[in-house]
Amino acid sequence: MSLDEDARWLEWITKQFETIAGEDKEIDLDEFKTALKVKESFFAERFFALFDADGSCSISLDELLKALQLLIHGSETDKLRFLFQVYDVDGKGVLGRPRLWHYQVELTHFPVGSGSIDPDELRTVLKSCLRESAISLPEEKLDDLTLALFESADKDSSGSITFEELKAELESFPEVMENLTISAANWLKPPVMEQKKRQTPRYLTPAYWHNNSRKLLFLFSYVCLNVLLFTLAALRHAAGGPCFMVAKGCGQCLNFNCTFVMVLMLRRCLTWLRATWVVRVLPLDQNILLHQTVGYAILIFSLVHTLAHLMNFAQGAYHLWEYLLTTRPGIGWVGGTASITGVVLQLLICLMVLCSCTFVRRSGHFEVFYWSHLSYIWVWVLLVVHCANFWKWFVVPGFVFLLEKVMGMAESRMGGLYIVEVNLLPSKVTHLVIKRPQFFHFKPGDYVYINIPAIAKYEWHPFTISSAPEQQDAIWLHIRSMGQWTNRLFEYFRQLEPQAGSTKRLSTSLRKRQRGGKAQVSAKLNDNHRFCDIKCFVEGPYGTPTRQIFASEHAVLIGAGIGITPFASILQSIMYRYRMRKQNCPNCNYSWCETIKDGEMKLRKVDFIWINRDQKSFEWFVSLLTKLEMDQADEEPEGLFLEMHMYMTSALSKNDMKAIGLQMALDLLAKKENRDSITGLRTRTQPGKPEWNKVFQKVAEENKGKVHVFYCGSLALAKLIKAHCEQFGFKFYKENF
Repeated sequence: MSLDEDARWLEWITKQFETIAGEDKEIDLDEFKTALKVKESFFAERFFALFDADGSCSISLDELLKALQLLIHGSETDKLRFLFQVYDVDGKGVLGRPRLWHYQVELTHFPVGSGSIDPDELRTVLKSCLRESAISLPEEKLDDLTLALFESADKDSSGSITFEELKAELESFPEVMENLTISAANWLKPPVMEQKKRQTPRYLTPAYWHNNSRKLLFLFSYVCLNVLLFTLAALRHAAGGPCFMVAKGCGQCLNFNCTFVMVLMLRRCLTWLRATWVVRVLPLDQNILLHQTVGYAILIFSLVHTLAHLMNFAQGAYHLWEYLLTTRPGIGWVGGTASITGVVLQLLICLMVLCSCTFVRRSGHFEVFYWSHLSYIWVWVLLVVHCANFWKWFVVPGFVFLLEKVMGMAESRMGGLYIVEVNLLPSKVTHLVIKRPQFFHFKPGDYVYINIPAIAKYEWHPFTISSAPEQQDAIWLHIRSMGQWTNRLFEYFRQLEPQAGSTKRLSTSLRKRQRGGKAQVSAKLNDNHRFCDIKCFVEGPYGTPTRQIFASEHAVLIGAGIGITPFASILQSIMYRYRMRKQNCPNCNYSWCETIKDGEMKLRKVDFIWINRDQKSFEWFVSLLTKLEMDQADEEPEGLFLEMHMYMTSALSKNDMKAIGLQMALDLLAKKENRDSITGLRTRTQPGKPEWNKVFQKVAEENKGKVHVFYCGSLALAKLIKAHCEQFGFKFYKENF
């Protein structure tokens, strides 16, 4: 940093210190723990002792500044020396003992405590690292981690690790040496001194227009059509004055939009269209976004329409309340009820829009959105009464909508299905196994609406099918408890007692399936695993954007948390087709994969990225992922066809001093055992969040063909990933239902 930046940083640090220290101008251990925001007191105490240069059990501003100068401006050797002192648990550094460093003139150096790290010290540190990263491992695995790191670092087999040996070990991990830091330095690191250069808004970049061309063209056509309808209707009623023209123009737009908003939700028609050339012209995969856009347009048009009529009524012969709440003025098609129906319509439209907002749907109150949205039936009825011409717009789409509903009800109610098995998974995820009907056909990534009368008789909720189409005997659904209905579902099966009769019958069936090599469901019955016989109804299946996956050459699947569910089905189906293309030599049993692309699948490479907050969440699909790894145990000449990338966001990253030793130990043990200690997979679980620039840069460099990125998860992360896809020119698809 420059002198000016140093001065600004010093001023900022001083203010931070004064805020934390209070009146005594000193930071004690409790204040240090709070400010440092560490979960494990071990690190707070070790850092505090090293910052407390005079051993007074408190840190002054001068001590803090000298320590931070070292950690931020010091050399790599200085930082490594600090790390060594943290790990040297039995050396001088316990609170109340003499200080661990001395300041002489302007040179900072560390005296060596005991001068070495023994296995017990290393185990203590690694145990604290595990707790800090929210990783739970058995004691035996902790011993294995300790041994792996100790044997690697103890070059001379002396039974202890010296500073030089630790430094040599760390130097074999370049990413650690490049980004070495600690939480204390991050806590009080200098603020960003330079303002970021103004960048062109992403909506104005050529990449954005290229990747969103279908949606933008569609929206442009939609706006032009509304302008045309408004203009024609307004000109036709020019004799009524400006307010009347505006009211009639908005009314004509409402005729169109109140019908078009329904067309965008004709799920069966859209699923059928996805299999045709239309999917290359129209943005079918963004029908939910367009449905929301049209919904907001209806709200705006209705408000302007109402306001314009109010201005007209203010000039009429009757009182305003008579125009709005009575039939006396005789306005309207049926019995002069236009004003009354208009008021009710305006209230219903406002209610539907309000209850469909994100803060309602995502706050555990999905039922509020669900039931309020059913008001669309009354909206259509009132529109027919309110406007003389609405039925002309509505009759054809309304017939198709009614036909879809009747077909859906008939299919769902004919021979109700049964939930035959339930697994209660970590993070309150309910895994349902439903007996698959004989003629139930779906594609990977499709979703269904499910109704379970035992939970709620009249509620239908959409969930992605997590089993593959090739699994003929069952349909899987993985449902995370995030709202009232999903919580009731989990609690219902948690309290459900297993049925002895069905258990015996289903156990026999499962054993038969396992002998046939098709089953992927454990027949073991435990506290979280139940066999049952619960009636349910299923409507669907319906297509999603992920149907495009087999048309891509290089697919990147990104799932955040329970967002893995559509990809569970897709990955199973992909590997099934991969096995079908794989050839075996009859003489030597050598396996290879045909490079000729078939009509069913053009994929040459699949990257699967799964981001989870905690360790337990990986248990949802770890058995499936293990099986997929086994399917390609023999690496192909061109590299792995399916490459997995696991990220655990609660774990501290490799450039955090509190996690350096742990991540090194996990890397070493994974190489030794060919298995990750966190998930049990061969794929190493990465700590922290993905660095998307590096991830997509690697994908681009592989040059396996046109890249399509498929995402399912939170909206905030979707926006971030989409922006990176536009930067690299990748096609982006998101699950929207």
